[in-house]
Amino acid sequence: MTGSGTPLRVGLVGYGLAGSVFHAPLIASTDGLVVDTVVTSREERRAEARAALGEGVRFAASPDELWERAGELDLVVVASPNRTHVPIATAALEAGLPVVVDKPVAGTAAEARALAGLAKERGLALSVFQNRRWDNDFLTLRHLLAEGALGDVRRFESRFERWRPQPKGGWRESGDPAEIGGLLYDLGSHVVDQALSLFGPAALVYAESDVRRPGAEADDDTFIAVTHTNGVRSHLYVSATTAQLGPRFRVLGSKAGYVKYGLDPQEADLRDGRRPAEGVSWGEEPKSMWGRIGSGESPVTGGGALVPTLPGDYPAYYAAVVGAVRGEGPVPVTAEEAAAALDVLEAARRSARDGVTVEISA
Repeated sequence: MTGSGTPLRVGLVGYGLAGSVFHAPLIASTDGLVVDTVVTSREERRAEARAALGEGVRFAASPDELWERAGELDLVVVASPNRTHVPIATAALEAGLPVVVDKPVAGTAAEARALAGLAKERGLALSVFQNRRWDNDFLTLRHLLAEGALGDVRRFESRFERWRPQPKGGWRESGDPAEIGGLLYDLGSHVVDQALSLFGPAALVYAESDVRRPGAEADDDTFIAVTHTNGVRSHLYVSATTAQLGPRFRVLGSKAGYVKYGLDPQEADLRDGRRPAEGVSWGEEPKSMWGRIGSGESPVTGGGALVPTLPGDYPAYYAAVVGAVRGEGPVPVTAEEAAAALDVLEAARRSARDGVTVEISA
């Protein structure tokens, strides 16, 4: 491993949507990290990577080439299709390299826990990329909860909804279980992780999951109800078929409620080619998008007080990864936490299939 003053050399596996839009820009913007090698065999993606990361970036046609020169790397980031996450992460850990894996880390909680066990056995950092913990609305809600502004929370509603009436195709919408596609495991990974992070372990799970669009193969309209062990109820919606979008968050407590519309701007900024940089505002949204807090009023008609939205902070994830790999801090988003979310996703899939409420074992 390189010294504390030398950037950690990253092998980035995959340069599709996850690799090019999320991981590569955030890695390149993080002090202490540099993209050394991108794994992709497609020449057009190599050209894109050179343009974004500089002519000095190296390439490999397959992950196996990384393991052959593991001593030249300090971290592997797995941003390839879902079905490859477990085998590539396993190979990286066996090669002695710390790993970041895009969500979902695996198709089952058992696989996630096996990866966590391997990382612990090898003494290596293993983290799951759950960037939505650094969304502006999530950071704001966490702050409100820490202040006790809502009182005792009784119901948490979270929506990640889109209007995409025509399927795009590709592995993310494949009906092949091996691909781990569909919204339950895609956007569901985010909303479940956020709910567990805020309100603790799940006790009961009920779900409804449908394939709504003609020609679609995987679930595109799913609802998950989670009863947490502390009594909070989370109602989580993920959909590609929502013609009128609901609030991103609606949180109801004994003292007040908080309602927030709209998505954090960081993904759109990254897609548009904007990058985090010193001296440049990042993750901020206009006042017109701020949420409202109040009681007995409707935010739609202007009821309640405006709550300034804290800036989103995706760069904080990889800054924490640097500290974890160097032994200077905890791992952000552990594989064990990801496994707990997968427990809920597996229970939701069973609930939707069988029409039952599923109990999560303690």
